[in-house]
Amino acid sequence: MDTGKPATLFYKRSHFVTHLPTDYLYSRSHFWLAQQASGEWRVGLTKFATRMLGDMVDHGFEMEADAPVAVGQIIGWVEGFKAISDVYCVATGTFLGGNAALREKIALIDKQPYGEGWLYAARGKPDEKCLDVHGYREHLDRAIDLILSKQKTEQS
Repeated sequence: MDTGKPATLFYKRSHFVTHLPTDYLYSRSHFWLAQQASGEWRVGLTKFATRMLGDMVDHGFEMEADAPVAVGQIIGWVEGFKAISDVYCVATGTFLGGNAALREKIALIDKQPYGEGWLYAARGKPDEKCLDVHGYREHLDRAIDLILSKQKTEQS
């Protein structure tokens, strides 16, 4: 029976737990990319990123729909309770616009990060440095280990 939910890889390290969709791509800056049937890419923040930002407060995009974009270009921002972060484009091609549902329900970003909480859509080619789920799991291991190491040093 197809539930419509993507297959996931369970991930746990220290106090951080998530389910990573296995057919998504991931950037080292903690964005995910999911290809849609139409060929466009939906892009959102990973659960790790939303945890670092805290509860979502606001967001915005500096691009108009149909504008050309390149990998690494700042296209907007997200504000969480803990921090504000730039939103980078993780594809080269065309910016298709932000997720209109977030205007009414910003909490979707952190409550449903791999689904309805997507940030924006783009058409084009994903960053060639994107990782598959296994590469991202290794990247998360290193990032969390670094955080834990810093915490341990601060407590000494």
